[in-house]
Amino acid sequence: MIRANNLRKQFDGFYALDGVDLHVEKGSVYGLVGPNGAGKSTIIRHMVGVYRQDEGELLIGGEKVYENPAVKARIAYIPDDLYYFVQANVADMMKFYKGMYPAFDSERYEKLKEVFVEINTKKPIRRMSKGMQKQAAFWLALCTGADVLILDEPVDGLDPVMRRQVWSLMMQDVAERGTTVLVSSHNLRELEDVCDTVGILNRGKLMLERSLSSLQGSIVKMQVAFPEGTEPDLSGFSCLHESRLGSVRTLIIRGEMAEVKNRMATLGPVLLDAIPLTLEEIFIYELGGEDYAVKDILL
Repeated sequence: MIRANNLRKQFDGFYALDGVDLHVEKGSVYGLVGPNGAGKSTIIRHMVGVYRQDEGELLIGGEKVYENPAVKARIAYIPDDLYYFVQANVADMMKFYKGMYPAFDSERYEKLKEVFVEINTKKPIRRMSKGMQKQAAFWLALCTGADVLILDEPVDGLDPVMRRQVWSLMMQDVAERGTTVLVSSHNLRELEDVCDTVGILNRGKLMLERSLSSLQGSIVKMQVAFPEGTEPDLSGFSCLHESRLGSVRTLIIRGEMAEVKNRMATLGPVLLDAIPLTLEEIFIYELGGEDYAVKDILL
């Protein structure tokens, strides 16, 4: 549904995007993660047609986005920094959205009043709190009938109950309408619950792009302890990180869990436990290989 092929964008001699190849399947939820300055917002602005690439191509549904109103009418975008007309309230913006999105669903707009009950539709949105502005943004975006929903730090400012409600509504659209969702967020724990695929962007390059299940199956955290006085040879393991707490070692090892555990068992440990890594831990250790600042801590 969304494809970036060898995408490059330069600002004053600096490549914010440097040959990015990214693929988002239709009806999937794609998590785009990376440190500040990685290029996440830059590639999102290409997806919504704000920027035109210097090299490569960005396609949605097989069509270019830049200066293509027909494609943009299929995209709903919620940025991190929201902008609305100065005195516009939700009702005003609903009328504006109806003019921008041919598939805008007025019936759903009315139904969602029961979800976003705390919003005063007559109050200017720019005078609302950040959390209420985000609620208004989701209310409008979920009514556009868009095929693609692009979110930049989407639930920042929402309380836990509203976060669950919003994600539930989006997942309903994914399941029933085949909506494609791309979400950029620093809340990796939340992405872990909803994403099918994860892309890690760093310094303008896509370091990896894999399904969440295969990503979690490719790195394992082992907690091991060996008999006192022994020093086993661990050189045969692809170890990304090691820390110690007393006699217990915590090892981050690249490989499939069952295989790593079986090989480790041949070294005769007195303690052996394999623990799946969270997405946050995977993110830290993958970037650790790219000189990313990783503290020597026991996660």
